[in-house]
Amino acid sequence: MDVHFHENSAQTKVATLHVESGEAVHILHPNQIVAFQGKANQREDGLMKLPNMYRKKRLIQSRITGPAEVLIGLPEGYNMTVIPIAEGDDLLYEFKHVLFYTEGVTFTSHLQSMKNTIITQDLIKMQFSGSGTIGILTAGPVHPMALSPDKPLYVDAQCLIAYPKQANLRLCVYGNTLASQHMNYQWELTGQGQVLVQPCKPDRKLDEHMQTDGLLRRIAREVLPFGGIFIK
Repeated sequence: MDVHFHENSAQTKVATLHVESGEAVHILHPNQIVAFQGKANQREDGLMKLPNMYRKKRLIQSRITGPAEVLIGLPEGYNMTVIPIAEGDDLLYEFKHVLFYTEGVTFTSHLQSMKNTIITQDLIKMQFSGSGTIGILTAGPVHPMALSPDKPLYVDAQCLIAYPKQANLRLCVYGNTLASQHMNYQWELTGQGQVLVQPCKPDRKLDEHMQTDGLLRRIAREVLPFGGIFIK
């Protein structure tokens, strides 16, 4: 599958997904589909699995089979990055950032520690494997940064998009007393590989699915049957 980005005179970004014959793509935010070119029966909408309803705050996802073209609208302030997935990839992502994934890509969940969950208000990280691509939405373009086993990298907790599963993480602040008292929590990371960061912090302009709910509400949505549907 190929992705082509467009940008009009008003700087509103859109992207076209070119889905070839024999390919399929799962779009987790069908409302972002602006236009579709193909046979009507090549789009199949269905209910997400319950955990994904909670994580994405959505009920429905779409499966598009090729040959077809799908025009995707990107919300104001967002960038989309297409990331190739191959066997052996070990990056852990926040599922809320995922806009689409191609068929052939699978994902598994990884629980955070209780301390990290309380601070970040996020229970689960997702690891993608298989062969294909994923598209992620972020506040600003994704920027990769290399890790070192002995030189810590500090990343604002709201800006870390993905990190290697084997990386060492510690929530902290740094700098002198004044700096540490006025900064957001930081991830201190060491290890091998690279992390992905978004250079713009999420704010009120971001869509609802990018906002962080209270921890108790998120746990209730995860634990209670259909909690993600009825608890707003």
